[in-house]
Amino acid sequence: MLKNTHIWMPAYLKRQLGRLFSKRKVGSPMHIMFSCMDHYEPDWNGADTALQTERVQRWAKDYPVLARKHKDFDGCHPKHTFFYPAECYTKEHLDLLKEICDAGLGEVEVHLHHDNDTEETLKAQLEKAKKDFSSHGFLGKRKLSDQVRFAFIHGNWALNNSRKDGRWCGVNNEARVLREAGCYADFTYPSAPSDTQPGKINSIYYNTSNACQPKSHNKGIDAEVGKFTEADLLIVQGPLTLNWKSRSRGIFPRIENGDLSGANPPAPERVDLWVRQHVHVKGKEDWIFIKVHTHGAPEKNAFTLLGDPMDAMFSYFEENYNDGTNYCLHYVCAREMYNIIKAAEAGERGNPGEYRDYMIQRMDV
Repeated sequence: MLKNTHIWMPAYLKRQLGRLFSKRKVGSPMHIMFSCMDHYEPDWNGADTALQTERVQRWAKDYPVLARKHKDFDGCHPKHTFFYPAECYTKEHLDLLKEICDAGLGEVEVHLHHDNDTEETLKAQLEKAKKDFSSHGFLGKRKLSDQVRFAFIHGNWALNNSRKDGRWCGVNNEARVLREAGCYADFTYPSAPSDTQPGKINSIYYNTSNACQPKSHNKGIDAEVGKFTEADLLIVQGPLTLNWKSRSRGIFPRIENGDLSGANPPAPERVDLWVRQHVHVKGKEDWIFIKVHTHGAPEKNAFTLLGDPMDAMFSYFEENYNDGTNYCLHYVCAREMYNIIKAAEAGERGNPGEYRDYMIQRMDV
């Protein structure tokens, strides 16, 4: 569906034209940081308590079996990031997810659906989420400090009050509120074909918050080597492009937005497209970041995320993008991806896998 492409098509066309005339040479090996970030909602579609528990138990049982079949260049297994809805906090769910995290196969971060909020009500919800999640040993902390730090995905894609109808947020300067609460990065986008999709695509950049206008993340300042900053909220985007090999009605290209689901399973041509979008810190072209997303709790998606399609995707990555000469693959969680981005900004070199805990470490360390 090509709905709302006018929002991001100018940036897409600019990138495509830029590639035609680019003479950029990227050194070898190319390091690929791959992460699957899950809008993990056990209560999806009004599920009762029993079904919610069943959904979480399925992941606690099946994901370790899948993940342990695969390893990256550093010998790490895939790490799933569960962005759990803070407004639906259920201790039993996070206790089950702790089993995955304690095995080194994932981490839990903050997801939030909210509506008609103010700065004060939003702050209260974030503080509660930090308290709830950190009680399980989740979230991160600044090295040599007890300050709680967290990654964030906005429910309904509406960061900074970005829906045209004003629903599912209410706070124009949400990025500043998040930053002050301890959020180190937002991983919400892309959201195409939603109208919340920003005009800036395939980028790692800083939100320059404007308290007067919604959707301030529509533009921003690119993360860049030699320009280390923590003044604004970092926005880490996943791939957004057109897939000309998969066409609607055999004519129109489909939007490739990094979404994994039962209806849109991973496939080799999709992996190749993700790599080609070359999301990176400006000036560090040999480290690229691939952030895909899913809603992994519902059955229709869990069967894909825990079954043969995801297994085949990991194998394809390892067989085609991990030879150690042309490519090195690194499976990372959201926190590790952020740390490696900050290492790139600081001008660090070598194996990015060495910087997984560069600034923010796990709370329970």
